[in-house]
Amino acid sequence: MTAPLTRKIQKLLPLVEKPGRYMGGELHMCRKDPATVATRFGFAFPDTYEIGMSYLGLQIIYHLLNREPDVYCERLFAPNADMETLMRSERIPLFTIETNTDAKEMDIIGFTLQYELSYTNILNMLDLAGIPFRTKDRADGGYPFLCAGGPCAFNPEPLAPFFDFFMIGDGEGTLEATCRAHKAWKESGAPREAFLRSIARIPGVYVPEFYEPLYETNAEGPYVDRDGKGDYAGYRKVWEGAPDRVLRNICPDLNDVDYPTEMITPLIEVVHDRAVLEVFRGCSRGCRFCQAGMIYRPVRERTKDNLMDLARRQLESSGQEELSLMSLSTSDYSAFEPFATSLMDFCESENVALSLPSLRLDSFSFDVMNRIQGYKKTGLTVAPEAGTQRLRDVINKNITDKNIREALTKAIDLGWTSVKLYFMDGLPTETEDDLRGIAEVARSIMEIWFAHYGQRKCGKFSITASVSNFVPKPFTPFQWVPQDTPEEFIRKHDLLRGEFRRLKGVFLQYHGSEASHMEAVLARGDRRCADILEACFLEGCKMDAWRETFDAERWNRAIERSGIAADRYCYFSDPTCEKPLPWDVIDAGVSKEFLAREYRKSLRGEVTPDCRFACRGCGMNEHVTCPTCGIWKGKEAELGENLY
Repeated sequence: MTAPLTRKIQKLLPLVEKPGRYMGGELHMCRKDPATVATRFGFAFPDTYEIGMSYLGLQIIYHLLNREPDVYCERLFAPNADMETLMRSERIPLFTIETNTDAKEMDIIGFTLQYELSYTNILNMLDLAGIPFRTKDRADGGYPFLCAGGPCAFNPEPLAPFFDFFMIGDGEGTLEATCRAHKAWKESGAPREAFLRSIARIPGVYVPEFYEPLYETNAEGPYVDRDGKGDYAGYRKVWEGAPDRVLRNICPDLNDVDYPTEMITPLIEVVHDRAVLEVFRGCSRGCRFCQAGMIYRPVRERTKDNLMDLARRQLESSGQEELSLMSLSTSDYSAFEPFATSLMDFCESENVALSLPSLRLDSFSFDVMNRIQGYKKTGLTVAPEAGTQRLRDVINKNITDKNIREALTKAIDLGWTSVKLYFMDGLPTETEDDLRGIAEVARSIMEIWFAHYGQRKCGKFSITASVSNFVPKPFTPFQWVPQDTPEEFIRKHDLLRGEFRRLKGVFLQYHGSEASHMEAVLARGDRRCADILEACFLEGCKMDAWRETFDAERWNRAIERSGIAADRYCYFSDPTCEKPLPWDVIDAGVSKEFLAREYRKSLRGEVTPDCRFACRGCGMNEHVTCPTCGIWKGKEAELGENLY
């Protein structure tokens, strides 16, 4: 079937925008004979090629699986609207980039879940592939196993009826073990469920059909489904061999895992078109709104020598002219100064541009940026997150007004002429004074510029304040708090607009309130959200992460069609921190007790210092040796209250 499908696809390419999205043939694309492998794995990114090829995880997984002799990993992307229209009219199914193979012919299709509003794209891609959405409709075989991973998989329940299994945590180890188990199952001729039972024992693998969610019945109150079901009430196992909870897979030492240096180099421009180096995983700062900072613990660093070697090899193999460092907070790397200095020297010698995002506001970071950017300063990005010190203490954002002033004073002295500030609105305990504080931060930065250059050069300096709506996420201390209503977000945006009108040279950006509302539904939802998503597909929802294609009216009609009380997920509140949560079946390594303790500290405005300096008792050390906890383990009694 492959050759005829290729000919059909080639006929479409001159008719669509950016045919390079669908052509394949990139540098370092893997080529294998599908007949020689046991498992064909389709890595599916539920967005366009340009977005997916900018995702480092794709490159890592592609490399991990294709080094396995019995596995061929191929890529699947959501086609752009013009290509999708032609594919449907010509009856061309979703196809792999590498071999133009019908997606249905894969043994396993694995979706990455990077953001909740991509979920409707998953259903659209399955429809294009001719694959039934629900696992119960694929039980008789003949279809690929469907799996998913990524940060949103830490609450797999909204997608659980669609997927055979989820991979929670780091992919290294879990992916290879799953494919080897698939080969053994395939050779055995055993029924489909036998494969799922075998992989349920692999660290990080969650098989939804082995667990049954429970709900309140004959419920009363504002959030009751059409069939009378109320709040989520826990789960029970339906197969005793399944683990009670699924512990995420954790790679304890990144120096022991293989990192790709021959990455696929796209033929067209993508969002992040450069070589990328992962310095470390995890974050120790403990911001209470940040899911990544909790689910990727503990911090695991690559050595300086390892990083320098990976940088050299990747640039040699790709010919890229820019190298970017990627981590949650790059300058928190323990050997940052010697590493950054060595890397800058190397990049200068190779005439390669260096990009260092996520830098803390200290003198060395600015010295590094000043050396990298020379006389031509690109925009500076700072993330205060909240407008007042009070609210920054609530969210545990350990940055002060003094830090911001001193950092921006130095940046202006060094020649920066534009600043982008990131904030959130709708944070727990937020007041109007906190919102006005966002404008006050911008005003204070403009005053620093005036003090340095005077009013006459005002037009040469610009500030952009980007305000995103707070969405409570699982496995954070704020997983128990309600989200603001869309109407409340609109009111706050109006207040901010009024404050920013008074500021010359300062620009305000903010996110749509309805999209944030739907993101919260899916972030904290349970299995009933699958009914909403299926109704969304019937309403034509797709590419919902894009502002120009998100349609709130379609979502509202879908929710009405589903009969599910979707608002319960946005406005859920539990000050006791004791009610069952849909994602309780997943163990992220951070204890619920720690998250509850952090939530209560937030209400008191108490901060928790960076855990690099002492263990804060998050529970991670029960599962893996944390670099910090390894130092303090055994000293809990000695530390007493100071531990927390």
